[in-house]
Amino acid sequence: MTKKILAYIDHFHGKAQPSSWESLGLAAVITKDLGGETAALILGEGVNELADTAFQYGADQVLLADSPILKDFRPEPLADMVAQAVKDYQPDLVIFPTTSRGRTLAGMAAVDLDTGVMVDVIGLDWAGGEISTTRPIYGGKLLAKLTCSTSPQIITLRTRAFDKPEPDSSRSGSVTALEVGLNGAGVATSITSHQDKGGGVSLSDANVIVSGGRGVALNPALEPPADLDEEAAEVWKAEQGFALVQGLADVLGAAVGASRAAVDAKYIEYDHQVGQTGKVVSPDLYIACGISGAIQHLAGMRSSKVIVAINKDSDAPIFNFARFGLVGDMHAILPPLTSALKEYLAG
Repeated sequence: MTKKILAYIDHFHGKAQPSSWESLGLAAVITKDLGGETAALILGEGVNELADTAFQYGADQVLLADSPILKDFRPEPLADMVAQAVKDYQPDLVIFPTTSRGRTLAGMAAVDLDTGVMVDVIGLDWAGGEISTTRPIYGGKLLAKLTCSTSPQIITLRTRAFDKPEPDSSRSGSVTALEVGLNGAGVATSITSHQDKGGGVSLSDANVIVSGGRGVALNPALEPPADLDEEAAEVWKAEQGFALVQGLADVLGAAVGASRAAVDAKYIEYDHQVGQTGKVVSPDLYIACGISGAIQHLAGMRSSKVIVAINKDSDAPIFNFARFGLVGDMHAILPPLTSALKEYLAG
């Protein structure tokens, strides 16, 4: 029996998340092996160019809904459109990237379709008509094998757990326009404005991440301004420490991450948090500076291909998971390390 897979393309105003192409690429590999068809689901306004790109990354068909109602990420109309597309296309499997938007829509669509969701998948096997998925549990200490007894089966893929395919500009396919029978009056949420923070490398898609923890503020050589109280002085020290982290990240073209402890202490914004309650990342290189390695943090980064730990506590748990470890004060180590890497990469 021919297999049909539908891959949701997560994007912001027409700019796709790279993890969407990972999902579409996996779908194309499966249908090629088993025989079948891969379709990409694109919802938004002015997103026709995304359809052309979807063909390059493996789609045989694109289901496209273009409407002003779908311009911004509002879960209610988008989830309705996902459910409608699934009912019309009748796929065996629906794949979402594990982004905040992807997880939200996967869950809401599953409710509408009366089916289940297997989340944060890092492995997939389709044999004998049954889909079996693998996902990490207990902070990544164990791997669980899951199946879903309902149909269609919905999964979300962990970012960078599967390879993004090389685009093939020679590929093409058919575009099916979906009817948008929605109006703004029935939507509970509205978007009033967007604020672009600008700059920086996305944590979710970064090949290299340099993260800081509580240790960024523990520099005894720094003397904060006299007019600061104790809490403000600690934050001031942390800012100087994160400047070192940022400097190394800039040299490596990396994203800046942080532990929950650093975020809770107001050293850096939540957008940078890596961990169970932050972003789950899988970069090629993860450099942990002044991070002890709490279970919550390890759950978000232990699948990194190479982990480098810099910590002055030789007994810090992070060293149990690091490929390379430097025991010492990050404030003394990062400046010469950054300088050496800058010189090496320049020449």
